[in-house]
Amino acid sequence: MASGDHQTVAIPAGSLPMGSAITSSGRISAARRPESEPVLPPFRRDELVALDEALIRATRDAGARFSVYIGDLGTDAFAGAEAVLHSVPEPEYAVLIAVSPNTKDIVVLTGTKVEYKLGDKVAQLGVTAAIPPFQRGELIDGLIAALRVMSAAVKPPTA
Repeated sequence: MASGDHQTVAIPAGSLPMGSAITSSGRISAARRPESEPVLPPFRRDELVALDEALIRATRDAGARFSVYIGDLGTDAFAGAEAVLHSVPEPEYAVLIAVSPNTKDIVVLTGTKVEYKLGDKVAQLGVTAAIPPFQRGELIDGLIAALRVMSAAVKPPTA
């Protein structure tokens, strides 16, 4: 997809909470009531911006829709990550990096339409790049490293 192009994703009616919408990039934007307390993420704003930029660049460079999930994956991390993959927009074109910080599990899954170029070897490169920052407690830096390495592994060389 070229820069500036948009795709429409069909979301079943009533599947999003009231006040929520899916942006053209596939992210969910949600409003909150003025009286409700904001839920602050465990990451700084600059970290979230850097992760967002890395997701955008990796998606553009690799021609696949990259997503990141941070949270509990359950007792079977692979099954938990598969459930997350099936909930993202266009899962057949998705690459999911799922991290369960409490159990220290990292799972990388690819959709059926992109697995030919983002297979196990590319996933292993991404995990290998993420491990040193993760060991230092730098979760966002590890995710960004994984995104960069994986997208670079499939990006066509420039002249």
